[in-house]
Amino acid sequence: MSPSLEKILNEIEQLTPEEQLTVMGYLVEKVKKHITQAQPKRTWSDLKGMAPYPLLGEDAQEWVSRTRREAFLTNDAVLKRVTELRVLVVGELEVE
Repeated sequence: MSPSLEKILNEIEQLTPEEQLTVMGYLVEKVKKHITQAQPKRTWSDLKGMAPYPLLGEDAQEWVSRTRREAFLTNDAVLKRVTELRVLVVGELEVE
């Protein structure tokens, strides 16, 4: 740590908690401005060609087909279980 930074931190230690919060707020705003100015705005066309094809070793159409199939199977299993539970609940209500 540089001597000037140590001096500043020691001086901050002498401040009241409210004054320390003011220093913190000042620093946060200063860093925010620096971060937002440092990062250029990107467009989708900037990313074009950055990922290898096929991404993660799988063709895009194959991925879409596989995820749709998996979603269908999952939804089908959920619907089947809900139907089974509904039958059980209705059956119990009729018994009472």
